[in-house]
Amino acid sequence: MADVAALSGVSGQTVSRVVNGSPRVDPGTRSRVEAAMAQLGYRPHRAARALRTGRTQTIGLLVSTLATVGNSRMLQAVADAASARGYALTVVTLCERGDVSAAFTRLVDQGVDGAVVLNEATTAARGASIPAGLRLVVVDSDPDDRFAIVQSAHADGARAAVEHLLGLGHETVWHVAGPAGSFAAAERERGWREALAAAGATVPEVIRGDWSAASGFRAGEALRSAAATAVFCANDQMALGLLRALAESGADVPGDVSVVGFDDVADASDYRPPLTTVRQDFDALGERAVARVVEAIESTTGSGIESVPCRLVVRESTGPRVG
Repeated sequence: MADVAALSGVSGQTVSRVVNGSPRVDPGTRSRVEAAMAQLGYRPHRAARALRTGRTQTIGLLVSTLATVGNSRMLQAVADAASARGYALTVVTLCERGDVSAAFTRLVDQGVDGAVVLNEATTAARGASIPAGLRLVVVDSDPDDRFAIVQSAHADGARAAVEHLLGLGHETVWHVAGPAGSFAAAERERGWREALAAAGATVPEVIRGDWSAASGFRAGEALRSAAATAVFCANDQMALGLLRALAESGADVPGDVSVVGFDDVADASDYRPPLTTVRQDFDALGERAVARVVEAIESTTGSGIESVPCRLVVRESTGPRVG
């Protein structure tokens, strides 16, 4: 570290700040120090640094499953944001809701400085005891003074979707919701209900899915018998299944039924037809979650709620009501 400081013309403390990802370094100085580190082949010794600072520069990630699109994209976003700050990432998945306390213990045993809890795992986390000293940030949760919260503006996104469909002349909008117990699903359902109520439109019975395309397909079969002309799906995967069910029944999208999803997955523009959907900014969510947990680690404080905006992306799966 002394050699890096001498080569880059800064103090050892400045080199330490760069190594630890501190924001308190001028960008030009940071670049000069990083260039000196590269030239000298300097690599921080994580174990030695942990002994000196009491920190391992490791963040834990607690997630119920990596099988869903949203969770896998959030994993990538969190991993990228952690790496950019010089933090390693340890991932623990939950097989059962009752495992959350044990999962926290595993993370502590592995020496993480803090942890991010994703999506469906948040319900279990709220009911579990949090080990003393474990700095926690939860993605998508009701308010809780024990940890900081970062979430998408799910309800706002849902309202935008419903207002778009009503603006096209549809009398009401049906909803294929996510699973019960999901914060994101509940918020998207709330936005859907509020938008319909504000417009004085009938609120149809919710059709409950489980985030999978298969559950969207089953919903599509039910919606055809209900003569729905507009449907808002709580995620793009369920919208994909719905589009298949509508196609197999001979219904035209958007001529007979307009469909909106949520997430804007990478393939949404390649659905048939290209899917109108609400875009979640997964990169921003991951970045803010990591930023908040690092703040909690470095300042020993961390609470409050931070919301990341969503944006409606209009494509070819929605159109004016016909007839």
